[in-house]
Amino acid sequence: MTQQPPTDGTTITITIDRTVLTGNLADNAASRSLIDQLPLTLSFTDYGGQEKIADLPTPLSLDGVPAGDDADPLTIGYYAPRQALVLYYEPVGYFNGIVRIGTLDDLTRIRGLNSDFTATLNLAG
Repeated sequence: MTQQPPTDGTTITITIDRTVLTGNLADNAASRSLIDQLPLTLSFTDYGGQEKIADLPTPLSLDGVPAGDDADPLTIGYYAPRQALVLYYEPVGYFNGIVRIGTLDDLTRIRGLNSDFTATLNLAG
């Protein structure tokens, strides 16, 4: 698996019901274009018992990012072919279109959700 990209210190919150999760975004074009869309409220579904996925209203920039990647648990990713934000809670092998945009601080809440859910993403602070 490839190494997680360094973060630039941009912290986001992901609020599900009354639970607030935090994550750190990498310094790449995709994460910067996500920041430009915040705050966002998205509807997530489970995909393959590996990830929670939500369609974004606007595609993220792919300038300078690799054509594909793999994703470890705790990865915040963008799946370009579907224009979707992905929260990975199990390891996923290499796929074209996966872009790592950051990391989650904790998986407990994400992994434990057995049904669809709505989450609000925002800049921390």
